[in-house]
Amino acid sequence: MQIYFSPELIKPQFQVLNIVDQNEKAVGYMTCLFDEQKVYVYGQSEEIGVKEDFTDLVKPYIQGLTKAMPQHEIYSYFSVGGQKIEINFQEKKK
Repeated sequence: MQIYFSPELIKPQFQVLNIVDQNEKAVGYMTCLFDEQKVYVYGQSEEIGVKEDFTDLVKPYIQGLTKAMPQHEIYSYFSVGGQKIEINFQEKKK
């Protein structure tokens, strides 16, 4: 199943992004809160069938945040179907 971000609310201090399927049905959300030196990211989906797509959608977004805000610490929590999932968004250093 293809899923996409659909911005719901974007402010300098936070973002709320809906996660929708190809029929524009909401299947989850992700929110980012920006502090002076920290970024808190929480993502959740109730649809168990989107776990892999959810990971594939969220990972590059978080990697982009780490590149755009290298001085910030990123704290994250993601769950799909009520189960915590680990997303390794740290790039391997060469």
